[in-house]
Order: sequence, then C-alpha cells, then structure tokens
Amino acid sequence: MLEDYFRQYGLIALFSGVAVSVPVGMLVLSWLFSLVRVRPRKPDPVKSSLYECGMAPIGGARWTQFNFRYYPYALLFVIFDVETVFLYPWAVRFHQLGLFAFLEMLAFVLVLVVGLVYAWRKRALEWEG
Repeated sequence: MLEDYFRQYGLIALFSGVAVSVPVGMLVLSWLFSLVRVRPRKPDPVKSSLYECGMAPIGGARWTQFNFRYYPYALLFVIFDVETVFLYPWAVRFHQLGLFAFLEMLAFVLVLVVGLVYAWRKRALEWEG
C-alpha cells in the first residue's frame, strides 16, 4: 500500500519533470541554433517595436499607452473558451454520467448564459469606435 502511494508521487514527479524539461529544452535548442546560425537573426526596428492591437505605440517602452476597450472582449473570449473546455469531457461521457451530471452542467451553462445576458444588457459587447 505504501509502495503504491510513493508510485503515484513518482508519477507526478515524472510529469512535472517532463513539463519543465520540454520548454526549457526548446529554449536551449533555439539558443544553440542561433549560435550555429541555423536560426535566422535579422533585427529590424519594426520587429522590435511594441505592438498593441494594431495601434502605433505612443511614448517610450516603459510608459506605453494602450486602449482598454479590448479587455471586455478578451475576458468574454476566455470565459466562453473555458466553458468549451469544461463541456467537452462532459459531452464525451454524457451517457455514462446520468441525470445528476446533466442537471449540474445545465446549471453551469445557465450561469454563463446569465453572464452573457448581463454583458449584453450593459452594452459591453458593442464596439465603441
């Protein structure tokens, strides 16, 4: 029993090691390719400039002004993207979960619909030009 307990933590440690080593390995590999000149390096002022929703940056790199009107759209996208992430596994196992899971998902979707209706009524979805 204790052996199974440590095996589960070993699996978590293995996954954590892979989760850290893959991105670090890609960064190191990219850096090595730049030293061997496999990866192109063509600096350009346009490539190095700040970019914020298609607007030209105003001011220095430290105090850049940008428009806040894009954030409600980004937040709504994240909310409904997360909804899709939660709905997919439920839809895959729909027949095995039963009525209780259906009612729980119905409540989840209802909360999101109420949030969408609230945002719609507050005119948060209209583009102000």
